[in-house]
Amino acid sequence: MMDAPLAIQICEQLVMAEHDEEVEAWQYLIDTGLAWQLQGWYGRTAQRLINEGYCTYTDRADERVQSNDKRYRTITV
Repeated sequence: MMDAPLAIQICEQLVMAEHDEEVEAWQYLIDTGLAWQLQGWYGRTAQRLINEGYCTYTDRADERVQSNDKRYRTITV
């Protein structure tokens, strides 16, 4: 099961993973809003993966960011 520490380790390539596991890790960070709360390259990479069709942007990220961070972030897809 994916969680934040594992997703980050996979995205930073600290843990070996198959392509589909990497996509799952990035999707987890997008879905939880963490992609936009961590260092800038997480958000930029997440946005690129969304634009290229590997990941999808969902409203769940907006809800999490708003409730956790109280700042509304907009993503252009």
